[in-house]
Amino acid sequence: MQFVVKAYDGKGMLEKRMEVRPRHLEGMNKLGKHIVCAGGLLDDEGKMKGSVLILDFPDRSALDEYLGKEPYVLEKVWEKVEVEVMNVVLVNGERFDRSPH
Repeated sequence: MQFVVKAYDGKGMLEKRMEVRPRHLEGMNKLGKHIVCAGGLLDDEGKMKGSVLILDFPDRSALDEYLGKEPYVLEKVWEKVEVEVMNVVLVNGERFDRSPH
């Protein structure tokens, strides 16, 4: 299953985000092929205000397990997290590979 995760930083969290970011990126590297796409949400000035992740996990409980260990969640950088199921069809113009991870 693929999930779109939209996570919004709390007010005034840019400095904290940057402090926690190395641990966040380390965790993202460990996710490997579970990541379909990921990046920062930017405000009108080009500063990060949140994140969007498209993740591939066997089910919602596996996604929730990851979110429970996510440094931005643990350090309360993300104030609001929205999750929706998505059916990824194409990635970089190619059919999405649904092989087990």
